[in-house]
Amino acid sequence: MVREAPNPTTQNQFYPFGERPMPQSKNGKPVNPAVVPLHDVAKLPDGAKFVVVGAGMHGMSTAYHLAKYLTESGKGKGSDVVLIDKAGPGAGATGLACGCVRNLYMTKPLHAILRESVKVWKSDPVNFGFQQVGYVSVGEANQESDYIALHKSQNDQGYPSDLYVGKDARNFLKSIWPDFNTEKADLVLHEKPSGYAGTHMAVWGLDQKCMQYGVRRCYGPEVIGYEMQNGRVTAVKTDQGDVKCDVVVIGAGAWTPKHWEWLGKGAKLDLKYKDGRIAKDHDMWTYWRLLEGEVYMPEGVDFRTAQDRDSPVLHVELMNTPVVAEDGREFPDKHFYMYARYAAERVGAPGIQGGTIPVKIGGKADVEPYGHLNDKYQADDWFADYYCATLSYLFGRFKGSRKLFKERRNGGIGAFTPDNVPVFDWVAPNAWMIADSNHGFKMIGVGELSARHLTGGALPDELKPFSIKRYTDGWTYGGGNSNCPWV
Repeated sequence: MVREAPNPTTQNQFYPFGERPMPQSKNGKPVNPAVVPLHDVAKLPDGAKFVVVGAGMHGMSTAYHLAKYLTESGKGKGSDVVLIDKAGPGAGATGLACGCVRNLYMTKPLHAILRESVKVWKSDPVNFGFQQVGYVSVGEANQESDYIALHKSQNDQGYPSDLYVGKDARNFLKSIWPDFNTEKADLVLHEKPSGYAGTHMAVWGLDQKCMQYGVRRCYGPEVIGYEMQNGRVTAVKTDQGDVKCDVVVIGAGAWTPKHWEWLGKGAKLDLKYKDGRIAKDHDMWTYWRLLEGEVYMPEGVDFRTAQDRDSPVLHVELMNTPVVAEDGREFPDKHFYMYARYAAERVGAPGIQGGTIPVKIGGKADVEPYGHLNDKYQADDWFADYYCATLSYLFGRFKGSRKLFKERRNGGIGAFTPDNVPVFDWVAPNAWMIADSNHGFKMIGVGELSARHLTGGALPDELKPFSIKRYTDGWTYGGGNSNCPWV
């Protein structure tokens, strides 16, 4: 029997905040609504010291930390910060994200970003909905050198993790989940500081922090461009008027390419790599669409460990193993890649949320309408079968889970950088861009690091490796041993 989760709207999605509005139309297209109720929204001012564009993870984190640091240092006040978003908190990728907080990256400088991000998550875990349950990654023998390098780098950066190989890996998995199928499990990396957060809860918490510190939260105006003089941004243009600014922070998520264009930047570039290779005429931005969904827990089954604890987030990539459904049907050209975490707050009942490798769209995409409202970018028909097949292969408790897949629209896209690694940098003398390459939700600490810099501090060491000049200076990051752009 498929459970019916409570749903306070007629949309086919569970919203934990009952006041969340139905989608409204703007310029003839539906607008994905904020994931939390909008309260005490400010009017658009004529100007401000800082204007932050985008109320996703990065925009809200930066606005909150800017206001906090300005107030505590005596250099200003929260109202010096204006946060603009046409819909409100979490209406883009942040509100749709799976919510995993992990540090499984081949690009070693990202390990320090996650170290700082976990500090922010832990600063108020209740209001951010952070569950520090750990993160368990499982791989095959062909990834051993990657796992060894990851393990060393994480620990060198003060991010404790344990590595298990061969029999030790299989024994470790069985100690957590006795019903886990360890047949192909040669490697396990256990990140101790990691975990997950409820996306809607995190968005609510950040919005509350912005209110607490006096950020002027202007939800409703749509940014339509920038007024520029001598390469500097003098005002942010909106459909409700212009806002003059000293500094603009751009945390626009999937809309980043449009802002890039408004700043007069080119759509193509040459990429120089450390080994001397040059990739000519590469797209600056590439869109990928996401494949994620939810599965209800079977009756009488939980996702607890053998020690009766909340399970760690699970990530499994078996590069030499196909995915086979319970009826014996194999998914051609699709190797085994999945992630999963407990997500009752998202499913609306006891359940699992997770996904697989996103699908490349290309250099152009129709961002509007966003997410579940866009017919073009919904999860493929095969995804539910594929994802439930991975669950049933890994866990005895999830045999027969296909009938428990939550049938609803699952859509979202992201704008990725040329090397799939974030850019955190000045893209104009007074325009700071946070282009997360769709890694954003977990990286709540980028807003804190950015605010530290924007309020007069030196550029933090953690942000230096993510300069945009890497593409022209010859240190473009290379691909890792994975088929997924997120690793």
